[in-house]
Amino acid sequence: MTLNLNIVELCVLFFCAVSLGIVIHFFITSRRNLKGSTVETDRIKKSVDDWKLKYFNEVEVRDKEVSELKSHLSEAEENNHIYEIEMEELRKQERKMQSDLDLAHRPGARENKPNYIEELRTAQRSLLEHNEKINHLLENIEVFKDNEEKQKSIEDENEGLMRQVKELKQLVSQKESEIHNIRQKESVTKEMTSMLDSAYSEFNTLQSKIQKLEGQLSSSKMVSLEYEDLKEAYHKALRENEEFKAKLQALTVDSQQLTLQLNEAEDKFREANFQRQQLQKRVSYLEELNNDLQVVADANKKLEHQLKRIGELESMLNVISEENDLLKTQANP
Repeated sequence: MTLNLNIVELCVLFFCAVSLGIVIHFFITSRRNLKGSTVETDRIKKSVDDWKLKYFNEVEVRDKEVSELKSHLSEAEENNHIYEIEMEELRKQERKMQSDLDLAHRPGARENKPNYIEELRTAQRSLLEHNEKINHLLENIEVFKDNEEKQKSIEDENEGLMRQVKELKQLVSQKESEIHNIRQKESVTKEMTSMLDSAYSEFNTLQSKIQKLEGQLSSSKMVSLEYEDLKEAYHKALRENEEFKAKLQALTVDSQQLTLQLNEAEDKFREANFQRQQLQKRVSYLEELNNDLQVVADANKKLEHQLKRIGELESMLNVISEENDLLKTQANP
C-alpha cells in the first residue's frame, strides 16, 4: 500500500514538472517570436518611411519643373503676340512701299525724285531694323524647338507613369488576394484553437478522473493489474497533452505570423492606393501641360510660315531697290 502511494505521488510530481517545463518553454519562445516580429516591423516601417520621403521629394521637383515650364509657356505666348503685332506693322510698311513704287512708275514721278530717294533710304533703314527683328525671331524659334524637345520628354515620362499606374493596379490586386488568403488562414487557426481548447477540457476531465481513481486506489486496495492499466492510460494522456501543447505552440506562432502579414499587407494596400492617387494627379498635370505645349507648337508653326512670308517680302524689297538703282542711273545719264 505504501509503495503504491509513493509511485502515484512520483507520477503526479513528474507530470507537474513536465507541465511546468512546457509552460516555461512556451513562454520563452513566444517572447522571442514577439521580439523578432517587432524588429522586423520596425525595419519595414523605416524602409517605407524612406521610400515615402524619396517619393515626396521627387514629386516636389517635378512640380517645380512643371511650374517653370508653365512660366516659359506664358512668356512664349506673350512673345508670339508681340511678333504678330510686328508682322502686321511689316505688312503695313510693305503696302506703303508698294504704293510708293507704283507712284514712282507713274509719269511725273521724276519731279519728286529727291523725296522718293529719301523715302528709299528710310525704307533701307527700316529693312535693317526688320532684319534685326528677324534674327531675334530666329533665336526665339530655337527656344521653341527646345520647348518641343521638353514636350517630347514629358510625353515619354507620361507614358512611363501610366505603366507604373498599371503595375500598381496589378500589385494592389495581388495584395488583395494575399489578404484574402491570410484571412482564410486566420479563420482556420481560430478553428484549430477552439479544437485545442476542447481537447484541453477533455484532458482536464480525464485528469480529474485519474485523481479520483488514485483516491479509490488508496482506499480500496485495487489489484496491480488495474493499477498498471491506469498508469498506462495516464502516460497516454500525458503524451496526448504534450502533442496538443506542441500543436498549440505551432498554431500560436502561425497565428502571430499571419497577423503580422495581414497588417503588412494592409499597410502596403493603403500605400499603393496613395501612390495611385498621386500618380493620377501627376498624369492630369502632365496632360494639361501637354495641351499647353501643343498650343505653343501650333503658334510656332504659324510663326515659321510668317517668317517665310517675311523672306519673300525681303526678296521683293531687294528687287525694288535694284529697280530704284536702275531708275536712278537712268535719271542721271
